[in-house]
Amino acid sequence: MVKHTATSVVTIERYIIEQERMYPEATGELSGILYDMALAGKMIANKVRSAGLADILGAAGGINVHDEIQQKLDVISNEIIIKAFDHGGRLCAMASEEMPGIIHIPDGFRMGKYVLLFDPLDGSSNIDVNVPVGTIFSVYRKITRGARGEMEDLLQPGRRQVAAGYIIYGSSTMMVYTTGQGAHGFTLDPAIGEFLLSHPNIQIPERGRYLSVNEGYEGNWDEPTKALIRKYRGLDGDHKPLSVRYVGSLVADFHRNLLGGGVFAYPRNTRSPNGKLRLLYEANPLAFIVEQAGGLASDGTRRILDIDPTELHQRAPLFIGSRSEVELAQTVYAAEPASV
Repeated sequence: MVKHTATSVVTIERYIIEQERMYPEATGELSGILYDMALAGKMIANKVRSAGLADILGAAGGINVHDEIQQKLDVISNEIIIKAFDHGGRLCAMASEEMPGIIHIPDGFRMGKYVLLFDPLDGSSNIDVNVPVGTIFSVYRKITRGARGEMEDLLQPGRRQVAAGYIIYGSSTMMVYTTGQGAHGFTLDPAIGEFLLSHPNIQIPERGRYLSVNEGYEGNWDEPTKALIRKYRGLDGDHKPLSVRYVGSLVADFHRNLLGGGVFAYPRNTRSPNGKLRLLYEANPLAFIVEQAGGLASDGTRRILDIDPTELHQRAPLFIGSRSEVELAQTVYAAEPASV
C-alpha cells in the first residue's frame, strides 16, 4: 500500500500511477480505464449539477430493458460513458444496465483485453427530488480468444473482477474504487477539476449502525425475512437495534453504510422472487468493494461474488455491508430457508 502524509495532495491519477509502479508487468490499460471512468464521472457530475437549469430532469419518454421509464439523465449518462470508452483501445466490449445486449466496439478502433459493465445512473428516479445518485462500474479481463468481446466475457462471476467502483453525485462528488488492493475514495474538488484522495484504505465497521431496507415490502416477505428484520431492529433476540436509514438510491445507501457501518438489504419477495437488483451491474461491483473494505455481500445463502451469471440482466437478492450483519442474515436463512 502506498502511504501518504496527512498534508499531501494526491490526485487520482497520481495515486493510480503509484499503484501501477508496484506491478512491473502492468501495461497501463487498466489504469487507463480508471482514468476514463473518472473523466466520465466529472462529465456526468456536471450534468447532474446543472440538471434543473438545463431542462434535463424528468422522464425521457423511453422504456429501458427492465420496462422502467428512462430518465433524461439516464440516457445522457449512458451516452457519456459509451463515448468515453468505445474508441480508447482498452475494451473489447461493454454492457449497460440501460441496454439489452452487448455494446460492441465500433469497427476501425483497436480492441483491448478488458470488458466494462456499468449502471450509468443508479437511483435516477430520485433525481427530480435532489436525492444523491451514482454510477456503478465493473471491469473483467477478456477470456475468449477472438478480438471482439463475446457474451462469455461479460458473464463472469464477480470474483473474477479486476476493478470495480462507483461515483456518487451528492453534496460532493466522490469516486470509490478497488483493484483488489483495498478500497479507496477520492473526492472531486470542483475548483481544480480533480479527484483528490480523501478516504484511503476504507474499512467498514465490523458491526453496523444502520439498516437500509424498504419496509414497504414487509407484507410480501416470507417469515425468515420478517424474522431477520426484527432481529436487525432489536425486536427479537439480543441484537443491538440498528437505526433505519433508507434513501432508495442504492449508491447513497451503500456509501453511508460503507463509511459508517450497516447493512443494505433487498431480499426476495412475492413481487420479486429472484430479487430486484442486477447481479452484474450493481451487486457484483459493490460486493467487490465491500469485501476489500472488510465487509460481506450475500444473497442470503451464497457469497455474491461466487454466483455464476447466466444472463446480462440477471437479478439477485442482496445483503451487503458490515460483516456481522450479513453473517446474521446467512444464519437466519440457513436455519429456515426462504420460501418465496
